[in-house]
Amino acid sequence: MLRNLLLVQMHWQLSALSLFFQMLILTFAARKRSEGWRQDCRSCVECSKENGCLRCSERLFLFLNRDGMSHHGFCVHSCPTGHFGLRGKDVNRCMKCKAPECERCFNKDFCTKCKKEYLLFKGKCFKSCPDGTFANSTDCIEGSMFNLIGSWGEWSLCQHNGTSCGVRWGQQSRTRGLTRQMPEETETLCPAQSESRKCRMKKSCPKDRRKNGRGDRKKSEKKSKVVGNRTVTDPIWR
Repeated sequence: MLRNLLLVQMHWQLSALSLFFQMLILTFAARKRSEGWRQDCRSCVECSKENGCLRCSERLFLFLNRDGMSHHGFCVHSCPTGHFGLRGKDVNRCMKCKAPECERCFNKDFCTKCKKEYLLFKGKCFKSCPDGTFANSTDCIEGSMFNLIGSWGEWSLCQHNGTSCGVRWGQQSRTRGLTRQMPEETETLCPAQSESRKCRMKKSCPKDRRKNGRGDRKKSEKKSKVVGNRTVTDPIWR
């Protein structure tokens, strides 16, 4: 009998201890929710425990984070991706861009930045650029890619292996640049930016002419002879 009473007493003590810990956990969770709610409402002018911010200060935007049928409001300095800020008389709101592929927009119908794998053209996002345009980084540009190519420069000096004389034929080149910086993947599609051609060179170099001059003088010296007290040089054409 005594043993049964002790068992019953221990059971009630364990139940009371379990209930105490459950109440402690619930109190702690409620306190955390209360602290989180207060933290969410710190930037709000008007706040609700169920729906978060209802009204923000003049410099902030009200963003409603929707979850099914419910929503929770936050006051933010700038609207998140896929939204734009709309200032109103009573409250500034974050409104959703109409196109899902739009990352930033000026209004619901005009995109200013597209998500990855999309190209921007006149406020719309495209998988590939429309006819009459070409891709340049994250945008589509009207016209031809040739419009981005500058004029040809002057031809370089005609040379062969670094020299400008001594052989009959050499090479010369010229280049043209881009009028706008383009990404590497697009730049490879551009027309040629340099070209070269065959050119006629001076066959004799100035150094060779000096050598020829010395050779001619030696030939004339060999043909000179002394006649009496005078030196007579035979004509070279003999």
